[in-house]
Amino acid sequence: MTSQVTTDDVNAAIGSENDNKFLTFRLGEENYGVHILRVREIIGLIEITALPRTPDYVKGVINLRGKIIPVVQLRVRFGLEEIEDTESTCIIVVEVENAENEDKHQVGVIVDSVSEVLDIPPGGIEPAPRFASEVECSYIHGMGKVPGHEGEPDEVVVLLDLDNILVTSLLKASGQNDSDTTPQDAAQAA
Repeated sequence: MTSQVTTDDVNAAIGSENDNKFLTFRLGEENYGVHILRVREIIGLIEITALPRTPDYVKGVINLRGKIIPVVQLRVRFGLEEIEDTESTCIIVVEVENAENEDKHQVGVIVDSVSEVLDIPPGGIEPAPRFASEVECSYIHGMGKVPGHEGEPDEVVVLLDLDNILVTSLLKASGQNDSDTTPQDAAQAA
């Protein structure tokens, strides 16, 4: 799963009839996935303007064709060790929704590398694992089971709930819970 996925690949997947597609990416040795319909584009790293008084995982904002988009380092958000960027490091621009007011906004997510677009049927997705109350799993949409390639064992892809990861964390970072607060407002206020 080291092939390079482009925005054209994402657009082709979006245009297909199957809505069980997930864009997969890596953070360290683990595979994660987001629903393809949430992905707006994949871009290489560009200049990120840092914001003062933000948590470590909020890297700042980017100006993407005139639109200001907050950027989150997903590796740091998940408590993983921060590493140097590589040629494979990229930003996945995704659409998130604030559940309180149903506003949709774009947020950039920095990942180690993008892998591929996978078709995971509903029967191949199990619910997020249940742990003791001190383990937070609300950011997991489910666990995708993917058959291994050419004799390799089956893989597990952690399917993420972007709204819980990004909107909630940006609102918490800003200290705001106002239903009218957008991810952009939260990033700028933090």
